[in-house]
Formats: sequence, structure tokens, C-alpha cells
Amino acid sequence: MIFLAMLIAAALGYLFGSINSAIITVRLLKHEDVRKFGSGNAGLTNTLRCFGKLCALFTLIGDLGKGVVAVLLSQWIARMLNGGEGDLFLIGVIAGIFSILGHVFPLYYGFKGGKGVLVGVSIFLVLDWRLFLILIGIFAIVLAISKYVSLASIIATACCPVVTFVLQMWCSGGIWQLSDVLIHMGLECFMAALIIGGHHENIQRLKNGTERKFGEKKERQV
Repeated sequence: MIFLAMLIAAALGYLFGSINSAIITVRLLKHEDVRKFGSGNAGLTNTLRCFGKLCALFTLIGDLGKGVVAVLLSQWIARMLNGGEGDLFLIGVIAGIFSILGHVFPLYYGFKGGKGVLVGVSIFLVLDWRLFLILIGIFAIVLAISKYVSLASIIATACCPVVTFVLQMWCSGGIWQLSDVLIHMGLECFMAALIIGGHHENIQRLKNGTERKFGEKKERQV
């Protein structure tokens, strides 16, 4: 039944992930398509720059919420199927990976979406609040020093598997076997690759020195 739970987690994650909060929010509040403005990315940063704080707030809530709901629902179904046993962290990570896939390649929007950072962060709010706080802390420190949202996102994402290893091997009271931890890390490496890969244009702009810093405005040009 664990394999069925994993399949359900993947399906739920992808379907919830495909709901793009930026597209929905901007269309409802501004009657525009966020993908036609700024960087063309259907994510939080572009929504904030082009449509302001209110749209960004609803985008933030939506993107965090869909990851949380996907993970919690998948874990609840897994508990029902397996009598409360099994690796619920694994089920949550699978739901999270497919939520990111759905966000980056949304079924409902022609497979063109955002970069998946918020969705990726949100799943750890459910799975391990310590990991969530550490990643947010890393993001905040890098952002404060560099002023680049993209760089902060990339570095925090890259740190995720390493922080997971440290927490599960040395800070969890021995509840995890090394084999389980390595599986979790492997899946998180795949998750990190998805998110970092979605920042390839940002990485190129960082190399060229043309990446905009946090707080810089850009005119809303179609």
C-alpha cells in the first residue's frame, strides 16, 4: 500500500502545484496576465514588482498554502492506507516534489509556470519546522547581504539536503536510519535541481551583473 500512497502523493502534488496563485490573483484583481509583464515569470517576485503588495500577498498565501495542503492531504491518505505506519516524511517529500513540478510545468497553463521556491519552502513548514526556519534564515541572510532574491533562493535551496542530513542524523534522537536519510536527501537533491534549474536566466544575469536587486522597480511593459 505504500506504493499506492506514493502514487497518490505524486498525483495530488502535481494537481495542487499546477494551481498558479500569481496568474489567478493578477487576473482576478487586475484583469491582466502576469506572464505578459516584467520578466514574464508567473511567480511572487514578478507579481510584486509589476502589480504591487496586495497581489504579491495573495500570491504568497496561495503558493505556500498549496504545498502545505498537498503534503498534509497526502500524509493523511497514507496513514489511512497503511494504518498509521510508514515513512510520512518520504510521502511529504514526494508530494512536495510533484507540487514543484506542477508549479514549474502547470497542467492548467500550458506547462509554463513559476520557479517553485515558495512551494518548496512550504512543504518543510509541515515536514520539519526546524528545517523550514533554517532555510528561511539562510535566505534572509543572503538576501540582506546581496540584495538578490534569486541568489538567496538558490543558496537556500542548495543547502536543503545538507541541513536535512544534519538534522536527521544528529538532531532527531536516532529515529532515522542512514538509508532513510540518504533517500530523503536524494529526493531533495532532485527537488533542489528543479528549483535551481528554473533560475537559469537569473544565474546568467547574476554572472553578467544585470540581475535586478530587491526593491528595484521595473515598468510594466507588455
